[in-house]
Amino acid sequence: KLQKDLEEVKELLAKATRKRIRDVLLTEKHKLELEIKNQPPPKPKDATEEEKSSLGGYTVKINNYAWDQSDKFIKIYISLTGVQKLPAENVQVNFTERSFDLLVKNLNGKNYTMTFNNLLKPISVEGSSKKIKTDTVLVMCKKKREEKWECLTQVEKESKEKEKAAYDTSDPSEGLMNLLKKMYAEGDDEMKRTINKAWVESREKQSKGDIPMDI
Repeated sequence: KLQKDLEEVKELLAKATRKRIRDVLLTEKHKLELEIKNQPPPKPKDATEEEKSSLGGYTVKINNYAWDQSDKFIKIYISLTGVQKLPAENVQVNFTERSFDLLVKNLNGKNYTMTFNNLLKPISVEGSSKKIKTDTVLVMCKKKREEKWECLTQVEKESKEKEKAAYDTSDPSEGLMNLLKKMYAEGDDEMKRTINKAWVESREKQSKGDIPMDI
């Protein structure tokens, strides 16, 4: 593309007669020549093709999994049909103290990845491992301390705590308000109309003194 731009600028330069136009074109010509000079060399085609064939087709992000735990391990089960037929090196898991990522290469022409960041508690990198079973990859995260995990990640824990805080309140009307706000935010147009109607009616009743509590 840059080469074509340069050729066009040269053509215009050959036709230009006014000094100001020629100066602009000469500046553009120098800029393009510099850009072309600084471009990285193209990757050899065979190397690109080789890279593609080693990785298979496109990459699929894994979202479905099941998990369990013992005193010593967090166990994550990932279902992948036919994974046991792959060479062992095609299934890779990298662990850090608070994360792991799984890469399954070239399974039926696709790659599969899964990443867990911010694990709830630290794990032992050396003690963690993977096991390949029929149609399943089992990721074994060795706990640093033998204690029960309430969930897998810090994000899940914070999300649960926020939900709990929204409903655990000493003021029942505040709890109801939070619930209505959540329903309104997540609801469709019909739900929003219904909540608005209920809100207006409750305000009218309150102003008449029919109900003392603000809902």
